[in-house]
Amino acid sequence: MTTEDRVKATVKNIEGKAQEMLGEITGNPEDKAEGQVKQDEARVEHIVENAKEEAKKKID
Repeated sequence: MTTEDRVKATVKNIEGKAQEMLGEITGNPEDKAEGQVKQDEARVEHIVENAKEEAKKKID
């Protein structure tokens, strides 16, 4: 995973947390759910990229 990809995934995670918190504060279940989805997407991006790195290490 490039540094840029890691930063993008981390930013998406932070955005998701903020959106989820906003949804909790305002009582908006859509914002809360969208925030959770963003966090899940970021988590998956990290998992996929980590797997790619591990595969590359084994090949090299």
